[in-house]
Amino acid sequence: MNFRILGKILGALLILLSAAMLLCALFTKFDVHCACPWSFSALAKSSGITAAVGAVMMALGWGPIEKIPRREGVVIVGLGWILSGVFGGLPYMLSEPAMPVVDALFESISGFTTTGSTVMTDIEAWPRGLLMWRSLTQWLGGLGILVLFVALLSYLGVGTKSLFRNESSFQTGEASTARIRDTALNLWRVYLLITMICALGLKAMGLTWYNAVSHSFTAVSTGGFSPHNASIGHYSDWGNGWLIELWLSLFMLMCSVSFLIWVILVKKRWKRLRAEEEGKWFVLICFVSSLMIAVGIAANQLEGFLPAMRDAWFMVVSIASTTGFGTVDYEQWPGFALILLAMLMFMGGCSGSTAGGMKVSRLLVMLRSARFEVVKAFRPHKVFKMQVNGNSIDANGRSQTVIFVCLYGFLVILSSFVMGILEFMNDIDMVTAVGAVLATLPNIGPGFGECGPTKNFAHFMPLTKLFLSLLMILGRLELYAVLVLFVPSLWRKY
Repeated sequence: MNFRILGKILGALLILLSAAMLLCALFTKFDVHCACPWSFSALAKSSGITAAVGAVMMALGWGPIEKIPRREGVVIVGLGWILSGVFGGLPYMLSEPAMPVVDALFESISGFTTTGSTVMTDIEAWPRGLLMWRSLTQWLGGLGILVLFVALLSYLGVGTKSLFRNESSFQTGEASTARIRDTALNLWRVYLLITMICALGLKAMGLTWYNAVSHSFTAVSTGGFSPHNASIGHYSDWGNGWLIELWLSLFMLMCSVSFLIWVILVKKRWKRLRAEEEGKWFVLICFVSSLMIAVGIAANQLEGFLPAMRDAWFMVVSIASTTGFGTVDYEQWPGFALILLAMLMFMGGCSGSTAGGMKVSRLLVMLRSARFEVVKAFRPHKVFKMQVNGNSIDANGRSQTVIFVCLYGFLVILSSFVMGILEFMNDIDMVTAVGAVLATLPNIGPGFGECGPTKNFAHFMPLTKLFLSLLMILGRLELYAVLVLFVPSLWRKY
């Protein structure tokens, strides 16, 4: 393991993170509505500490880097997200009211992984500057702070293919450094443009600039943090509340499909766009699920069909996109609706998007592989060809997908069991244990039971919060980039 490379790259990442903290500190300084001077101090001190540690790490790893080897690339990605969570929690610990270390770490990791789970019992009691930092962590983590980092490093001539491959679900193939840099920059340009459009739309609908920017950060990143205790339900009683919900659901959908689609649209490569099927299936699943739940709500006479469709559509898109915004308490819905929501949590969004979960593309490969195996039972010599999004899936690709899905499902079961052990003294029920795992591993935010849409994670024990924080990072990096850190042979010297 080349620790000089690790020190230099991770140190530079911390300096980039400190710059983001400093921006929020400046916002606090000039925000006329903020009467909390300690929030500026907390963010400024956190920025200084993070920059100092980053500078020391860069100094220890000083020297030219022509290429980042694959092994170092995996470690940088895994440790990069962990360090971002650790140092991102400093503002919560240094502010008033101050958070305990574990709670601050949980909140920070929930932000960077765009999970949206929270330990804040009264969100509106926190200073606006800290809440803006909370939203910004989700925006940085949405497309991946390391994707931006890849673009910056590529300009310095550093080979970053291994970073890009392990940080995101985009396929680089044999792409050159220049092409990876251009791809990363194009993704961030589109990401920034979509965020600006979302914020301008929310402002036009009557939100303040602060609320418009905060919610656009967390909608586009499919994160779900809100500066209001009632989340988007804060606006439900507005005359145009339905329009705000529709606008946000549009951007949650847009950012749950691959961002390469929007790059393709900008470049007018229509042929490639026609081959995109994952996004089409995702939208169809959301619509059918919403319709089924709305019919169930109306049939149970909980409300009329149109109000039920409004609630069902927003919550289905929020859950399927792994955003986690809330307008209603979905635990009051019929039982089949809760099961359907749990399935959507497991599925998640599309590959190459800001959404979490298992991904629709893997579901498509799994179902088509299962169909092939059924057909082979009576036609054993038939040659199968499989395509997803216009790309051929060979036997190796199918086996990798099956292994990933099985591992993902196994982790859900094992983690639920661990939750039961960790919270044994609190007499945790099965619904809460499974709900907490489904809320954190697929990066959803709200779960079921005692961590449902009207509750939070503050009541869990510190060790449980640390475990759930690990699940968030596991889900955000799609398991392997974190699990590999526990393999002893990874750390051996060359």
